Amino acid sequence: MQYEVQGLSATDYEVIVTDDSYNNLAKDFLTINFPWVQWVEGPKRGPAANRNNGAKYAKGEWLVFLDDDCVPESTILKAYQNAINCYQNATVFEGKVIAERQKKSLAEEAPINEQGGYLWSCNFLIKKLLFTEIEGFDENFPYPAMEDIDLQIRLQKLTTIIFVNEAVVMHPWKIIKPFTSIIKHLQSHKYFARKQKVYGTFSYRWSRCKIFFGQFFLITKELVGFSGRGFFIYIERNILNFLLIFY
Repeated sequence: MQYEVQGLSATDYEVIVTDDSYNNLAKDFLTINFPWVQWVEGPKRGPAANRNNGAKYAKGEWLVFLDDDCVPESTILKAYQNAINCYQNATVFEGKVIAERQKKSLAEEAPINEQGGYLWSCNFLIKKLLFTEIEGFDENFPYPAMEDIDLQIRLQKLTTIIFVNEAVVMHPWKIIKPFTSIIKHLQSHKYFARKQKVYGTFSYRWSRCKIFFGQFFLITKELVGFSGRGFFIYIERNILNFLLIFY
């Protein structure tokens, strides 16, 4: 039986899961528990390629992107539908991303978006025609970092992005990845900076300096509140911000 999304009938939407795991782990689970969901095999080339892969199977006029670690509210599609009706010339909408609870450690992070301004890949709506015209996410990013910011920048040159406060997903807190992931992040940041033609410029290095010192002052404010929890992992993450000044 089709799961009824609140405010919409089963014929108003389709759900596509593009499975990028090497063992196609979601296939049997979906077949047994959600047979109405369309399962497709992912390309195994990272999240940018996987999102593009799911989009090409969609039959509708609009695409809603959600990540596999998020829980959308049952009214999310209705909220987006209302936004489409309200802003009839708009082609891109960003949804609200909230945390599951209060932050408990410096080592926790989540892509929170409560007031707009961040087109996080875990919750946004875009007209399929526009997504196809800009060739979707850039699959040349070497690792999962910055590819959604790159998409936002490209879209902002073409259209206005509307924030939909009622289109909500809950994103869990995650522990910051350890030092071994820093090199991977550096390479994706480097690719992004070169693509934006700012790599090595003074303005680029100055912007990285502001981020680094902003995080430094933030930690002095939050260290007491979290009783030091996650301090060393947080320091490792800020090594990344420091290296980006010179990388």
